[in-house]
Amino acid sequence: MSLQEQFQQAQLDSKNLPERPDNMTLLKLYALFKQGANGDADGERPGFTDMVGRAKFDAWAALKGTSQDEARQQYIDLVEDLKD
Repeated sequence: MSLQEQFQQAQLDSKNLPERPDNMTLLKLYALFKQGANGDADGERPGFTDMVGRAKFDAWAALKGTSQDEARQQYIDLVEDLKD
């Protein structure tokens, strides 16, 4: 199974976790997924009134410079840990 296929399977698995992860873990999942799927964060940072969007953008932007393959592998590993 290729890394891309594992990444897609982890995305499906993340929707069927035994329990909902805490907010920090959800942010990490989001950021790793976006980095793995799209690369470095682009666009404007959401405004002050959009706190959730801003937190998501900041988490993604913190991964700047991480390769897409590395982010995909980290995402796969994190989902696997959450499945246990």
